[in-house]
Amino acid sequence: MTSPTSPTSPPVELRHLRCFLAVAEEGSVTRAATRLRITQPAASRTLAALEEALDSRLVDRSTHHLRLTPAGRAFRDKAAVAVAAFEDALDAGRSAHRPLRLGHAWSAAGPYTTPLLRRWRETHPDVPLELLRIDDRTAGLTRGAVDAALLRGHVDTPGLVTELLHTEARVAAVPADSPLASRARLGLGLDLADLTDHTIALNTVSGTTTADLWPAGARPTAMITVANTDDWLAAIAASRAVGVTTTATADLHPHPGVAYVPLPGAPHVPVLLARRDGPPSHPALRDLCALVREITGQDARHGQ
Repeated sequence: MTSPTSPTSPPVELRHLRCFLAVAEEGSVTRAATRLRITQPAASRTLAALEEALDSRLVDRSTHHLRLTPAGRAFRDKAAVAVAAFEDALDAGRSAHRPLRLGHAWSAAGPYTTPLLRRWRETHPDVPLELLRIDDRTAGLTRGAVDAALLRGHVDTPGLVTELLHTEARVAAVPADSPLASRARLGLGLDLADLTDHTIALNTVSGTTTADLWPAGARPTAMITVANTDDWLAAIAASRAVGVTTTATADLHPHPGVAYVPLPGAPHVPVLLARRDGPPSHPALRDLCALVREITGQDARHGQ
């Protein structure tokens, strides 16, 4: 796949797009290189070649943490759609013989996860369903790693179709031996204001909690960032921080060092079923979508 941007610019190939998307998702050239199984210098050269071909700086390397430029953020969505379309084209001849892949960034379908997997196995014994946790905002959907995904929070990525399945209540996650945890033992809840003076752990890769959850002027000032649910739980259990998540995390990720306390005043989080726009990437995808709707007990409603 090549696409010359001008008569004199070098061609853009699929490997350039894959490298850029890996860098964008990992937030690190080194981690992207590891994922792509190439050297770090090779990844840096590939990224630089893409920027030269586009005559645009996509990545800001001036800060300690790598960030996308505004041009990089705009190009990321277009690159993801292009790579997903390429993957779909490759899958066209073999999709009927491969497993159906359902992605999630964390907590899958919450309490509906086990019923969904069991019902699928009963009704479609010849089509394996793979549940894949992929730590990025669309759980691998935009880069073609999965056929559908269960996502939480607002999703406005171009090229995706989403439908609202249900909502989940928010809970606070606090160290099990902290004074805040005693509220759970007493059957009481917390307010977001109760967390303001504590350090907040934020999953900036796939989480739904940001400082904007708190009212302006009453937001926490101390925060640490993590890249996945495991690191988030570890930070809270070690008393480095507290966090905000949904009831699905409490159901699927019990931890001896973490107590989950209801946050009755916090807004609920939407749970979405997402797929790429266009023809289904797997012959059984429509059946899976129908079963997810049935299991969660909701009519399909097109969302974000």
